[in-house]
Amino acid sequence: MDQLLSDTAARAARYLSGIAGRRVAPLPEDVARLGELGGPLPERGCDAAAALALLDEAGSPATVATTGGRYFGFVIGGTLPAALAANWLAGAWDQNAALRVMSPVAAAVEEIALGWMREILGLPDSTGAGFVTGATMANFSCLLAARHALLERAGWNVEEQGLFGAPAITLVVGDEVHVSVLKALSMLGLGRARATRVPADEQGRMRADRLPVLDQRTIVCIQAGNVNTGAFDPAGEISARAREAGAWVHVDGAFGLWAAAAPARAALMAGFADADSWATDCHKWLNVPFDSGLALVRDPEPLRAAMAVSASYLQASDAREPAYYTPDASRRARGVEVWAALRSLGRSGLADMIERNCRLATRFADGLRQAGYAILNDVVLNQVLVSFGDAATTRRVMAAIQSDGTCWCGGTEWHGHVAMRISVSSWATTEDDVDRSLAAIVRMARDSSA
Repeated sequence: MDQLLSDTAARAARYLSGIAGRRVAPLPEDVARLGELGGPLPERGCDAAAALALLDEAGSPATVATTGGRYFGFVIGGTLPAALAANWLAGAWDQNAALRVMSPVAAAVEEIALGWMREILGLPDSTGAGFVTGATMANFSCLLAARHALLERAGWNVEEQGLFGAPAITLVVGDEVHVSVLKALSMLGLGRARATRVPADEQGRMRADRLPVLDQRTIVCIQAGNVNTGAFDPAGEISARAREAGAWVHVDGAFGLWAAAAPARAALMAGFADADSWATDCHKWLNVPFDSGLALVRDPEPLRAAMAVSASYLQASDAREPAYYTPDASRRARGVEVWAALRSLGRSGLADMIERNCRLATRFADGLRQAGYAILNDVVLNQVLVSFGDAATTRRVMAAIQSDGTCWCGGTEWHGHVAMRISVSSWATTEDDVDRSLAAIVRMARDSSA
């Protein structure tokens, strides 16, 4: 075991040491080599070291270098050194984080990390949380708590009686609602098509002046960080309207919620602490390994009531039991990596990482604008939308960039424009990474327009 783990560490270190110099997307021939991992299941197993060697030699070249400094797609962060090391240690511990009796350390680090998160994000001291897989399950969990709370007010026990014959719940979302919220609504049985869509402005912010009538059985879903532009809905005005009506406000803050950690960006978060629940990803802007999300609820009781289970063989305590706040019971101790990231960064380190990424996004936008290309959004956070002309040209440029390997950027459609989307989300990204990527992008854009 010692030799195997030492070999694994050496292979991982070699992979990471070369990440800055390699292309971001793998070559087609590297992807083709993945066939070496397949074939019929062997009748007899092989030595563990041989299996690891095959996985590394055939698998590592076919990875996308998301943990390096030049990956700008899909709002995917890198992995902080302390978080990666904690992930390895937690893997060795092999803890089931369901109940305190199964893993005292998993339960303890979740509570500690939750306390730090409340402080960092400016959330109420009462806020409870479930440590889940990502923003989709965080949105699902928060909206599950909202469904419980709103139907309980109406005298309906949805956990026992289900949704057949239940009082109707009104759903309100913005026109720029993220697909993860819609997926959560479908899984909850609330229906995507039943949601009332509120028009958005030119940056994708929900227009508070176009809100419908709200009441005690209304859930309003707002955004902290539009997935295309990084824009923030006017949370203060929306939350005030919702409080007057007794409605529940949920925040989809997969990456934007982390703006609260950077003093220079905290103004974007005005009014968001007045919401009832918040969903965020830690594997995005906290830069911990996949998978890691947080479902945060102002009053933890609806979340617990919607999630908790009991059985004669389960040994629960009077203290916080992790499984009572998540859809799954048996799960890995993902709170360990959140704890390690926060402990290693501290308040100032986290603020610096968020602010540095935002500055680098502005550097991208300025460089592309100076080269003559249209920036389609106000760059208020870490998102940049750029058009290289007509749709066909922009698509050609994106294809060239993804094939070239210097960096990786994805595409989107924004208000009738095909655009390339740049998301700066990694602790590892430097000014040199941005300048190197800018030079490659401008070169390919000019070649594609020639």
